[in-house]
Amino acid sequence: MRKDVKHQPASQRIKNFSEVSSGLTKEDAVLEAKRCLQCKNAPCRKGCPVGIDIPAFIQLIKEGKPQEALAKIKEKNNLPAICGRVCPQEDQCELACVLNNKKIAINIGGLERFAADSAQGTSHKPQVTSKNIKVAVVGSGPAGLTCAADLAKMGYQTTLFESLHTAGGVLVYGIPEFRLPKSIVQGEVEYIRALGVDLKTDVLVGRTFSLEDLFQQGYKAIFLATGAGLPQFLGIPGENLDRVYSANEFLTRVNLMKAYQFPEYITPINIGKRVAVIGGGNVAVDCARVALRLGSEVYLVYRRTEVEMPARAEEKENAKEEGINFQILTQPIKIQGDEKGFVRRLECIKMELGAPDASGRRRPVPVNDSNFVLDADTVVVAIGQNPNPLLPAVTKGLVTTEEGTIKIDENNMTSIPGVFAGGDIATGADTVISAMGAGKKSAAAIDQYIKEKYGK
Repeated sequence: MRKDVKHQPASQRIKNFSEVSSGLTKEDAVLEAKRCLQCKNAPCRKGCPVGIDIPAFIQLIKEGKPQEALAKIKEKNNLPAICGRVCPQEDQCELACVLNNKKIAINIGGLERFAADSAQGTSHKPQVTSKNIKVAVVGSGPAGLTCAADLAKMGYQTTLFESLHTAGGVLVYGIPEFRLPKSIVQGEVEYIRALGVDLKTDVLVGRTFSLEDLFQQGYKAIFLATGAGLPQFLGIPGENLDRVYSANEFLTRVNLMKAYQFPEYITPINIGKRVAVIGGGNVAVDCARVALRLGSEVYLVYRRTEVEMPARAEEKENAKEEGINFQILTQPIKIQGDEKGFVRRLECIKMELGAPDASGRRRPVPVNDSNFVLDADTVVVAIGQNPNPLLPAVTKGLVTTEEGTIKIDENNMTSIPGVFAGGDIATGADTVISAMGAGKKSAAAIDQYIKEKYGK
């Protein structure tokens, strides 16, 4: 039988921001590892965006060697404690597992987390020969961290620039503490610094330095990983009212500015008694679960059915257990305010599903005369993010697509020679592990570019 991680009871966890999952015990991890068939063709490995040798690290756990298992993982993955918590394994490595035919795939994510947590603090710094060549990485989210770590392992003098005061990007401002403790993120960042990466915070490339400035400072290549930080809105009346938040602002206030620890941190957030979160992805579910823990009654408003919601099944189930009110087949049409300009109600219309749209999902169609109103003191709009527009706007010759992403070739190089890009800035909003895959591919492409151009 598959061994799954344990969770705090819903009645308890809604009152705190502590991690919901406690991970696998040593005994359960070994039992789970013993279920692995050690397939010769390793379809699970092919399903991993960063190419971890999954059977090998699972075998080491089976043998009671978590430190060696972690070393094996870190040959390919620089952020295992993070991936073990937030990577959608059910759609990737576990989906490819041969045991998935019987719906009992190996708990690869749980085992990866077990290895990372069990060997926390253990050094796995590889011995490298310095190439004495400088490379700049812009943005310290999952793509930037991965690329910087791989470049350092190759011997490059790598500088990682971060615009905020702490490294981690979306991992620190966008994912709640109860899903991804910030101490875990900082532990992974410290490992990457230990590889020799020079981390510079409070540097906004595009303002503090231009790309041309970086080249003049001696950097031979630059990797752009500035993410998707521009929020999307619905374009409905009332979105300019007080207490209407984008998901980015709401989560940043709570996560990075520690609003949930007020008054220990002097950064409160006033959301009232009722919160409506608009959207159906992981970010929307995160916002809803955060608002609940801040003491509010929460509606999750989504225009399709729960089946079409892109959020992970585990997160949807957690949200329902915690008491989030799912308002499915519901489309907001207006945010109503009071005489002081604050949110008071969310006017909606019921929907039904029609023919499929461009995404392949059935298009939601309004139901005539089905308008209704939800009482709400706060509305959080969590319908997606667009790429950060700053660098393309201030960098001459940096070509973008119609969607605002930076245009790249098959090697992740942009229209400017020596400048590469990957992650959400190049693809639009995607998963943490997808961004990591882009960072890994870009590091290899930068290495090849420098060898060809400089013969080193």
